[in-house]
Amino acid sequence: MRSFRTLTVPVLLAGLLVACGGQDAATTTTAAPAAEAEAPATRYTAAQFFDTTSYSIAPGSGLSFSPDGKSLLISSDLSGVFNVYALPVDGGDPVALTASTDNAVFAGSYLPDGRVVVASDQGGNELTHIYIREADGTLRDLTPGENVKASFFGLSPDGKTLWVTSNARDAKAFDVLAFDTSTLQGKTIFRNSGEFYPAAVSRDGRWLALDKPNTSADSDVYVVDLQGDGTPNLVTEHTGNVSYSVYDFTPDSRGVVLSTNEHGEFGQAWIHDLESGQKSPLLQADWDVMYVTWSPSGRYRVSAINADAKTELTLLDTQGGQPVAFSGLPDGDIGGVRFSPDERRVAFTVASDTSPSDVFVADLADGKARRLTHALNKAIDESQLVEASIVRYAGEGGVQVPAVLYKPKGASAANPVPAVVFVHGGPGGQSRRGYSAMMQHLANHGYAVLAANNRGSSGYGKTFFHMDDKAHGEADLRDIVAGGDWLREQDWVASDQVAVMGGSYGGFMTAAALAFHPEAFEAGINIFGVTNWVRTLESIPAWWGAQRDALYDEMGDPATDAERHRRISPLFHAGNIVRPMLVVQGANDPRVLQIESDELVAAVRANEVPVEYVLFPDEGHGFLKRENRITAQESYLKFLDAHVRKAKDAPTAQ
Repeated sequence: MRSFRTLTVPVLLAGLLVACGGQDAATTTTAAPAAEAEAPATRYTAAQFFDTTSYSIAPGSGLSFSPDGKSLLISSDLSGVFNVYALPVDGGDPVALTASTDNAVFAGSYLPDGRVVVASDQGGNELTHIYIREADGTLRDLTPGENVKASFFGLSPDGKTLWVTSNARDAKAFDVLAFDTSTLQGKTIFRNSGEFYPAAVSRDGRWLALDKPNTSADSDVYVVDLQGDGTPNLVTEHTGNVSYSVYDFTPDSRGVVLSTNEHGEFGQAWIHDLESGQKSPLLQADWDVMYVTWSPSGRYRVSAINADAKTELTLLDTQGGQPVAFSGLPDGDIGGVRFSPDERRVAFTVASDTSPSDVFVADLADGKARRLTHALNKAIDESQLVEASIVRYAGEGGVQVPAVLYKPKGASAANPVPAVVFVHGGPGGQSRRGYSAMMQHLANHGYAVLAANNRGSSGYGKTFFHMDDKAHGEADLRDIVAGGDWLREQDWVASDQVAVMGGSYGGFMTAAALAFHPEAFEAGINIFGVTNWVRTLESIPAWWGAQRDALYDEMGDPATDAERHRRISPLFHAGNIVRPMLVVQGANDPRVLQIESDELVAAVRANEVPVEYVLFPDEGHGFLKRENRITAQESYLKFLDAHVRKAKDAPTAQ
């Protein structure tokens, strides 16, 4: 039974400060698309882009299909706030199961009697509780308590046991709890020391797999026999820096499927036999294997490869050894594959650069797919949006930096456009292809966007990933500056109109670019970025546990590296900032505290430099309410038009 949380160490670290296989970092630079004579796109407003609806299917560790097979459990911001819905499999409008107007609510699982497991925090504070939606629509909190963080962990195949993780006993440790789904009486089945992260439970309920990060480059997997004394047993003995994590257990519960980069640059799938202790390869590729899981009977295996920032998914029929071929699908990445209990149907999402994730169902007998949702706002003509492309440019020392490029329609040597270098979150995140309302809105209004994967990004091999260890804000930051230089070399980019922006760790890189390379960009947009690493690393929430140690290994321990942290922190060098800045922050952010943005804004204003500040009192680390996302996006465009775009005939945001 694959767990709700199956994260490798690089992804764990990327999770600190928002947003995974790749080619050798020394590949040849890929040129930008040739300039074409193309008419400018029809302009759409931020509100039109964010009236696009988000859809996601409940996790595969539970029941995504209703017990009667007629509905699919999904999460959606259809109302403007994320809520849980039952989506009719044979077509029709989603039926709301929750009706929150403030806190986002996300789907967990159906229970056999039709009740529903959901999850919600309070205003983005990330202290998620698990609730049972009763038949009358009321929500029962299974994990009450102040400062408690809990997660849906899975449902047993017979539907009798609900597994949940919770740090109620110890803020630093996530225990595993088992609830009887008929009585909702719970008990602790694994008492965590705080070193481990529960990763998966076997289908027979006997085995629990645990991830243990040691450093940013080294991690292990332990397995607990839940019928034994509860002692975690190491199954990944190794020497040197090797990253191990858990994908899933095999359908027969005899093996645990591991992700490991022991045998090369990328994470590959190996099976550890629980009886013999032998390991054997399951899936190897020239990129990172993103995940491996199976259908309820084990007949179908689902796997995905992160191929140069794009998902390549395979649904393999193990009886015939052939992949299932679907018909009736648009071009795009398939994700979120869920099986009906009888395995006659499969549900999944499809997304592309120009279309958000939509939900489809298909009959496995013939592969014919039917579309259940239409996420893109009907007011937007998809042909007016831009296809992204993958480019590479030279960073410091000849390192090739991969990037996702959005080139606006109408951009040419005769009509050069302004541009933005976008920096992803992390450290260790990755900018990937796929639909982004933010990117498409900016491109639609004539801005080129270069989403750079600077050294230290995941997805391009372990060597590339560790190039910035304890050197953040140095060569990785210069990769971002080099991205701006690369844009200026394109004849279709206005060389004096290039900005930088990013969220979370990317917000730090934005502020750092303005502080340490003060003339490299015309302006910067810092979205809840770290400005004072000393304080941020000292104030990491207790529930990070061992993950904090791995982060310290990558970023440096504030107890010993405070001097370097101060040296790279933009706040202490804000006097250097001479270019305009927009800062956007959520007041409830537990990762990058509001004071980080407050102090930077005050410091830059003291320079008499234009600074704009947007503060959302009801958001955390990332903006979940549609109205807030619209406000933020309108602020980005208005700021860029005011401080970056120089043309007198610039289109105005509507």
